[in-house]
Amino acid sequence: MTITGTDLKNAGFAEGKAIGIALQLVTKEYGDKSREDVLLLFGQVLKDPASFLEDSKLSALASAIMKPVTDIVALSSEVKPYQIYGADAIEQGALTQMEIALKLPVTVAGALMPDAHQGYGLPIGGVLATHNAVIPYGVGVDIGCRMCMTLYNIPTTVLNEKREDLKKVLTNNTRFGVATFQKPKDDAIFERKEFSELTVVRALKDRAWQQIGSSGGGNHFVEFGIVEIISAINEFNVTPGTYIALLSHSGSRGLGASIARHYTDIAMNVCKLPQEARHLAWLDLDSEAGQEYWLAMNLAGDYASACHHQIHERIAIALRETPMAMIENHHNFAWKEKDAVGNEIIVHRKGATPAAQGVLGIIPGSMATPGFIVRGKGSAASINSASHGAGRTMSRTQAKQTILPGQVNKFLKQAGVELIGSGLDEAPMAYKDIHQVMNAQKDLVDVLGSFMPKIVRMCGDERFKEVD
Repeated sequence: MTITGTDLKNAGFAEGKAIGIALQLVTKEYGDKSREDVLLLFGQVLKDPASFLEDSKLSALASAIMKPVTDIVALSSEVKPYQIYGADAIEQGALTQMEIALKLPVTVAGALMPDAHQGYGLPIGGVLATHNAVIPYGVGVDIGCRMCMTLYNIPTTVLNEKREDLKKVLTNNTRFGVATFQKPKDDAIFERKEFSELTVVRALKDRAWQQIGSSGGGNHFVEFGIVEIISAINEFNVTPGTYIALLSHSGSRGLGASIARHYTDIAMNVCKLPQEARHLAWLDLDSEAGQEYWLAMNLAGDYASACHHQIHERIAIALRETPMAMIENHHNFAWKEKDAVGNEIIVHRKGATPAAQGVLGIIPGSMATPGFIVRGKGSAASINSASHGAGRTMSRTQAKQTILPGQVNKFLKQAGVELIGSGLDEAPMAYKDIHQVMNAQKDLVDVLGSFMPKIVRMCGDERFKEVD
């Protein structure tokens, strides 16, 4: 059973704290009731709140209706200092969003990565540290979106010699967008207690089961390519040389999106901010809603990881090969970390890669430009972060309106890349120059190797038969 803030507004609730309280009641007290019964009950409280002031469950809702909280949380008049990487290539919209975030009373520090571009609330490529508060839109809608790479010690010539076979391996063992596997694989993630203890999450379990092992649309992909290791990755005993690799990019599917929408609704109704900052509404981590979101967010992140592991397991089985190593990292997430003097901070990385000292990560380019395997240097100025990719130079709409298919085909041919699926919104020319992005963050990461895509699978192609 799901009830949204929009449902409550349609039922007559005014924007404000009452909606946030009602949404929390849905998850805490009325998860076993039907949507119609709960809306009917809330309608009765809205009509005569005084009659429910002594009700053990509904008194807080009744009080909020009778005495609506309309006070707007004031922003600071000054922007806290923050570091910008690759400022010359970052649009003004992203800079403005970051400066608004740095005026929040809960903000401790921030940084803007060189792939940054405008988003909702916190810009994509924005890193924001707060004190005891989590911002759902600071995490993003695709909670726990991540990169995952497996390396294989097989000749790179296979990419040309068995190209058609590899294309079928990709199409038969991946699903994108609304497509799912007819027989989803079981996973230990479904034994997690959050699926039974959090009402919102419990209602999403069946959908999460159907989507396990699949990828989203947009810029999500699964691709074969060639890795060149230039510095030994001792964590996995991988020596310098060239290897075939499988790289995937996706997140937590409908599970994460629904969690994000629900708790964003609560945050925006209990934390009223000026219009320009409304998408930066936060949940106090000492509050019940804040604790619930933290648990749900971590579950969504682990679910995203499980999806990637199933993708790589399916393809390893199809290849009849055992990977040498797996390297992976989250973005679109919030972490509890320590600042330079040991205080706990909540670090939001919305489209940014963790880059603490010694931490491995993957920073992709576009479908026809190289990505990089990196090791973090632990820069305090960047809040131990780096970019999560090349970053867009134009919106999806602009790309569809201005880029011609012939341009893309020519670019792909020159790069030796074969594309299965995708649209003009993901064309390589819609992205920044990855080499410039990497140059702007050379103080943040060491490059251990590069990855050049060769066979790319994205959403939207039906040329190859998919076999479950």
